[in-house]
Amino acid sequence: MAIRAVWFDVGETLINETREYGTWADWLGVPRHTFSAMFGAVIARGGDYLEVFQHFRPGFDLAAERQARLDEGIGEFLNGHDLYPDARPSLQALRGAGYFVGEAGNQTARAGRFLRELNLPCDVLATSDEWGAAKPDAGFFDKLVAVSGHDRGEIAYVGDRLDNDVAPAAMAGLFTIWVRRGPWGYVLRPDEPFVAARLPAGAPSLTVQTLADISTGLRGEMA
Repeated sequence: MAIRAVWFDVGETLINETREYGTWADWLGVPRHTFSAMFGAVIARGGDYLEVFQHFRPGFDLAAERQARLDEGIGEFLNGHDLYPDARPSLQALRGAGYFVGEAGNQTARAGRFLRELNLPCDVLATSDEWGAAKPDAGFFDKLVAVSGHDRGEIAYVGDRLDNDVAPAAMAGLFTIWVRRGPWGYVLRPDEPFVAARLPAGAPSLTVQTLADISTGLRGEMA
């Protein structure tokens, strides 16, 4: 079945989160390189990224800390400087080629407002907060399929994480595209035992180094 819709994760797929994680290091009072070192160590052993925050601040409550940052006037934000350079042209190229293009990841409703201000070329933009379902839960991908209006075999999902993007999307019956960038994309590999244990056979369907490679890759896969 030919791919007709391409959906994108947001963090480290379309948006470079380096600056945002740096602001969290500042908030925790930890040198940025130290925070990054712990981040990499947690990812390498297959841990949840929130363990990084717990390490530096035991009892860390993400929702409470987000609100505290807002109260201080330094809440999360993003703008065009955080966008990966290949994001906008790649989205436009896919739309120009006739694909339905969607964007959906694990973000807050606040982040969704900033994303919409970027005016990215897409048919649908949504966040897990707005949908009331987050990856890797199957409900997130059920909602994505319903919103897309395509059969599961016609939908590709693009993400940087093998565990949180590729594995659950594949289990949901979607074509999966792994873009190798960001902490998870660089550190983890499909042959890591704890990663391989989660990946369905044949996933990822396609591996790319940049978003610009997707159009060419899809043409090759569907040929």
